[in-house]
Amino acid sequence: MDSGPTFRQTLSTNLLTLTRFRDLLKLVEQNRPSDDLDLLRRAYDFSAHHHLRQVRMSGEPFLSHPLEVAYQLAEMKLDVICIATGLLHDILEDTEVTSEDLGGQFGAEILHLVEGLTKISRLDFSTSEAHQAENLRKMLLAMVDDIRVILVKLADRLHNMRTLHHLPAERQQAIARETMDIYAPLAHRLGMSKIRGELEDLAFSYLEPDACREIKQVLETKRRDSEAFLHEVASTIGAKMKEHDIDAAVESRLKRIYSVYQKLRRQRITLDQVYDLLAVRILTNSVKDCYGALGVIHNVWRPVPGRIKDFIAMPRPNLYQSLHTSVITHTGQSFEVQIRTHEMHRVAELGIAAHWKYKEGQSVGAVSGPADGKVAEAGKAPAPRPRETKPGTEDQRIAWLRQVVEWARETEDPGEFLSSLKIDLYPEEVYTFTPLGKVIILPREATAVDFAYAIHTEVGHACMGAKVNGRIVPLRYKLRNGDIVEILTRQGHTPSRDWLTFVKTSKARNKVRHWLNVAQRERAIEIGKRLVEKEARKYEVNLKKVTEETYLKVSQEYGCHKADDLLAGIGFGKFSARQVLIKLAPEPLKEQAAAEEPGKFAAIKKALGISRDGGAAIVVRGAGDLMVYRAKCCNPIRGEEIIGYITRGKGIAVHSRLCPNVANLLYERERQIEVEWARATQDSYAVKLVIQADDRPGMMRDLTSAISADDTDIRDIEAHPNEQDHTATMDLTIEITDTKHLERIVGAIRKVSGVHEVKRILKV
Repeated sequence: MDSGPTFRQTLSTNLLTLTRFRDLLKLVEQNRPSDDLDLLRRAYDFSAHHHLRQVRMSGEPFLSHPLEVAYQLAEMKLDVICIATGLLHDILEDTEVTSEDLGGQFGAEILHLVEGLTKISRLDFSTSEAHQAENLRKMLLAMVDDIRVILVKLADRLHNMRTLHHLPAERQQAIARETMDIYAPLAHRLGMSKIRGELEDLAFSYLEPDACREIKQVLETKRRDSEAFLHEVASTIGAKMKEHDIDAAVESRLKRIYSVYQKLRRQRITLDQVYDLLAVRILTNSVKDCYGALGVIHNVWRPVPGRIKDFIAMPRPNLYQSLHTSVITHTGQSFEVQIRTHEMHRVAELGIAAHWKYKEGQSVGAVSGPADGKVAEAGKAPAPRPRETKPGTEDQRIAWLRQVVEWARETEDPGEFLSSLKIDLYPEEVYTFTPLGKVIILPREATAVDFAYAIHTEVGHACMGAKVNGRIVPLRYKLRNGDIVEILTRQGHTPSRDWLTFVKTSKARNKVRHWLNVAQRERAIEIGKRLVEKEARKYEVNLKKVTEETYLKVSQEYGCHKADDLLAGIGFGKFSARQVLIKLAPEPLKEQAAAEEPGKFAAIKKALGISRDGGAAIVVRGAGDLMVYRAKCCNPIRGEEIIGYITRGKGIAVHSRLCPNVANLLYERERQIEVEWARATQDSYAVKLVIQADDRPGMMRDLTSAISADDTDIRDIEAHPNEQDHTATMDLTIEITDTKHLERIVGAIRKVSGVHEVKRILKV
């Protein structure tokens, strides 16, 4: 029986948390002197009372967590409503306080925010792709309703990541993966680089501990020399700025660990080749001084060609602004210089939180309306909405969110939604121009078709060619920074299915898919109608005698809502025209056709050389004798998520959900079909791995020993040494029974000394 906390426990909790709360009040009073601090006192007392008996896994009082969340929000200079929400954000989830209690104590606005946070905290992003996509949709809708929900959630996640070492290893991995996949990209898209950087580094330390430790050790060995070098550089810059009457503050830093890891992996370079490993930041009072400082820097040190970027004239989509240049000293040491105003720096660090203000008691527009179009629930007053103090600024920063929410409602395929969202959350930008000088910002490797759809949907549909810098280029041409693009259109021209193989933006991909879906569906309905009519002529059935009610009834038997859906299914090859006619035709015809069908079906299968399940123990969910085979482009193995696609004449091709062809094949939704792994078998699958490793004596022996120790057969192995950096690339084909087997082998290979990277190649 719980006798409650002792006097000593209560006193200790009060002393620890009360001191931190006083720090919080001082910070809020300093940043926002006109705000109502009494609201924070009431929120603290309420939270302290209801969380009193609770402790965290670390043994600290639970109240320490909401206090740290609130402190993070106060550091962002957010309003007291938002900070009070931070103090109360776990109340509904972790105590017996009801929504009515909370609303009665603190009003509709705080209740609205806490309920939004409670809904987000219950979302599980480690589930199947379909559930993950649905949960992401719910989070985006909560953000749309009030952006402060995600600001509090990011502060909550940051403190949880800082204290993650107290949780079991399995929970550490799950939370770190969720942070890296969802919350860090969201912080990046909202321009909150300070939170994003810390979230990435913390998550990286749990997801790739060996790589993190290795980079840390290398950086640590260089730290003393690096800090001395940066101190000298900062002193030189400070003196030069004074010489040119530029009032500037100079800061220095080492590149973040995860950022170093990304660059090493992406560019396959050594640490010595990272130009921006060391960086200096110059903060000025005006844009004019920023460009003046850039000139001073280039007069002192030689700039690295191609490394000068002007994000002041052309801000990033998250409104980040700065001048970037990399320079080399006379000793050959390179470093990066970032130049921006103090205000630009605040926006770069805090992003959307830098200028977001709130007017209490005033209902103003949020990012967009609620998903269901309702203003408020019955009996509840609508929560006040945030008002932005600089018209257009924050709207521009979260314009992407409106677009995401729009196509999130339209997109049914979870894989398509997740892949598009990933591109939208973490874009690497290319800055292009229209002939009139308008800047169009696109993801790296975007094409002329992406540019066309960025201008307007109709321009994209009618796009038949493009000129880049005055020269005709193919539509799949990858645009580069500074390209001037002119789109050539023709009335009546329509999108091509091939475009799906090279477009990069979610807008272009979704618009092309939508057009193809509509066009292909109309064609499928026409083909389905012809096939039914052909069978009717063969059996002398008068289709004019078939009533609409009969058509509708038969359609519903096939899971279709109307006759057109059934005809489309026939046109796509999902349903047999003869079997449909049997259900529509008189009884004698049913018997005749049914007697003919089994033999004919077996003959077709024999002629095609395809077995019932392709020898891979895959079956169509809810169906029996259908031809199924594993697609050669990805060779799915047991345990992977799979998806079926109805081909014309070959049966059902089964692809891995990770197959790069899935996104391009499955735009015709009617041809998708659910498949699943059937009974357990001893089938093995050929899987190809590519290993990047040091080229050292005994490497091949150690690799083969690690693989054979798990009773795994090696079908083929080939090594390609690289004499320049003393590494080697090894192509390895092995026999695998399922995904767990593959994970064991990959884990064993990664433990071999000198192995840098292991990748599975889908096509064998």
